[in-house]
Amino acid sequence: MLLLVGLGNPGSQYAGNRHNIGFMALDAIAKRNGIRPWRRRFQGLSAEGPLGGERALLLLPGTYMNDSGRAVAEAAHFFKLGLSDIVVFHDEIDLAPGKVRVKTGGGIAGHNGLRSISAHIGNDYRRVRIGVGHPGVKSLVEVYVLSDFGKNERPWVEALCAIIADHTELLAKGQDAAFQNKVHLGMQAKGFLAANEPEQPDE
Repeated sequence: MLLLVGLGNPGSQYAGNRHNIGFMALDAIAKRNGIRPWRRRFQGLSAEGPLGGERALLLLPGTYMNDSGRAVAEAAHFFKLGLSDIVVFHDEIDLAPGKVRVKTGGGIAGHNGLRSISAHIGNDYRRVRIGVGHPGVKSLVEVYVLSDFGKNERPWVEALCAIIADHTELLAKGQDAAFQNKVHLGMQAKGFLAANEPEQPDE
């Protein structure tokens, strides 16, 4: 069993926020792979189905970002999952818009959703860091991530979520580097990343 978690805040008022790109990515994964229906479970919404030859549980915590760990811990304990079986999709202000990095463990970079998850289950779970860019001033970060993507940003957001969904099977197979590279190349092909920009491994 693989647990895929999308981070975000529940409620229509948050649906278009940069902070909710984890929710957006997971919704695209569910649609692309025919994983349904969503039902209320594990303090959020979840859906189960096959993914890359593995059984997968998709989870959108309904606890609000700062308490994401409660929902993740409940699902992980129910299925007796190890940290390597958990993949968390989240927004990352320290990456340029449209860039994706996959890493295991590491710091939380001030992300309250990751802080909560690490407090509940430990730190060495896998993360798919989805770049949303930085407002340039630290004091503006909270307002920035809790604001909707602009109209001019929506094309790359939709393209990125679709490309992530197209290649999530690689994550299910443990091929994190291949997944990251496929997403990078896909965004280059769509013209959202410079074609001559080299792919760099995660630090």
